[in-house]
Amino acid sequence: MQPGQMAYDRGITVFSPDGRLFQVEYAREAVKKGTTAIGLKFDEGVILIGDRHASSRLVEPDSIQKIYMVDEHIGCATSGLVADARILVDEARKDAQIHKITYGDNVTIEGLVKKVCDFKQNYTQYGGVRPFGTGLLVAGVDDFGCQLFETDPSGALVAYKAGSIGSGRPTVMDIFEKEFEDNMTYEAALTLGLRALAAATEDELNPHNIEIGVVEKGKIFRTLNEKELEEAIGKM
Repeated sequence: MQPGQMAYDRGITVFSPDGRLFQVEYAREAVKKGTTAIGLKFDEGVILIGDRHASSRLVEPDSIQKIYMVDEHIGCATSGLVADARILVDEARKDAQIHKITYGDNVTIEGLVKKVCDFKQNYTQYGGVRPFGTGLLVAGVDDFGCQLFETDPSGALVAYKAGSIGSGRPTVMDIFEKEFEDNMTYEAALTLGLRALAAATEDELNPHNIEIGVVEKGKIFRTLNEKELEEAIGKM
């Protein structure tokens, strides 16, 4: 860090002369250092895959959660600061329920993601707060079809056919660029996602160290149980 940048480095509300907010960039670095999370569409829905590798063999893997149910038709995967992710997931759940009670209908995926991103953006605009150091992959199925969005600590959002966040993102995206196809079957998409995760982590996949969530048309969001995880890894 150059001496002239220190003042801009300490304040969230002050732009540097070249138009940067350093605290937001540092929050992005926190996401990049998190475990890998993957999302990809298939013909009838969206798959979310999270790496919940424990830092120690003494840690109970089940105590680490990377995939969350937001509403019956929406799920999300997180990477970065776990506590920050929990707050954002709770905010998303609250917004989804408020919409359902107010309008008597499920919230759209894009509408919910925009609300969460507005909430995140507020924390880049005022003194005395810091940006959320977590990224979200939000997946769901609504009247507009299968949706997958990535959110950024700045409050930006991007829709993807297949995406990733976390430390393994470059490897995963390189594989998706080469091998992802539109309207893949569930089995083909799941196998591709697991292969990409294995390449990113450079380790043998273990049912205890991964978490998979699936949302399909006409079905409630669910996470795969241990037997289903073993079968998926075996097919890969």
